[in-house]
Amino acid sequence: MGRGVAAAGAGRAGEAAVRDYIALLKPRVMSLVVFTGLAGLLVAPGSPHPLIAAVAILCIAIGAGAAGAINMWYDRDIDAVMSRTRGRPIPQGRVEPAEALAFGVVLSLFSVMLMGLAVNWTAAALLGLANAFYVFVYTLWLKRRTPQNIVIGGAAGAFPPMIGWAAVTGGLDLAPLVLFGIIFLWTPPHFWALALYRAGDYARAGVPMLPVVAGAEATRRQMLLYTLVLLPVAPLPALLGVAGAVYAGLALLLGLLFVACALDVLRARDERAPRRMFGFSILYLFLLFAALIVDRAPGLLPGLMG
Repeated sequence: MGRGVAAAGAGRAGEAAVRDYIALLKPRVMSLVVFTGLAGLLVAPGSPHPLIAAVAILCIAIGAGAAGAINMWYDRDIDAVMSRTRGRPIPQGRVEPAEALAFGVVLSLFSVMLMGLAVNWTAAALLGLANAFYVFVYTLWLKRRTPQNIVIGGAAGAFPPMIGWAAVTGGLDLAPLVLFGIIFLWTPPHFWALALYRAGDYARAGVPMLPVVAGAEATRRQMLLYTLVLLPVAPLPALLGVAGAVYAGLALLLGLLFVACALDVLRARDERAPRRMFGFSILYLFLLFAALIVDRAPGLLPGLMG
């Protein structure tokens, strides 16, 4: 009976360890990254073999998760003092920092090599560049030094549509660069909305997010500016022929709602408006890229099935 209880305890410990390593991959962030990468793959000209397409998406997922794990390794000190992140596996002592770093590095190298060997080396190079940008430019260099950390560093999260496109075509075009630009412009108002109602967290951790350094008013104005610039950019895929009227109409509607959220934040003096904008920003990007896929679906299905 004692051995049975011990075995049950060991089983629970093993399950907890698996959950902790999954948490290191930042699965919620990864899911949106993978979805935008899938959209880039599906709207690219050509019909990749379903197995190659699946491997490409798997590599994007593993690469994004690996970068997240390395980010958690480096940020373990500030994660421990922020209420939003103190429950992560490293600050809680459930995963050793060295193990998290090794986990991230191995997965990152594996994802890039697999992409190169199984798909093509252009997509692999873009995946490697995205990971390096997130780790070295954003995490190690910008995050703790400048309030523009999200503006510049956010480019790392804009790579997946280009990676997906390159996985099909072996190269790049104007259309995937526009998809990159959409996510690049979306990132600052998305993260600054979070930073507005988590400003105390960032201040305690010494992270110079824009609300901490420039104040809430300046942040609200910058958020509105980015949503206004994004408004005419988001429908551009329809003009480039990778989407149609359904996408263009929804992109315009979602863009106007995003601007309305930013105006609400500009007028508001409590945290409810930034919270609403943060939640809507995630829905915005998901619906925008879902519309891109749906608009292309009639032409995609025969190629994928064939």
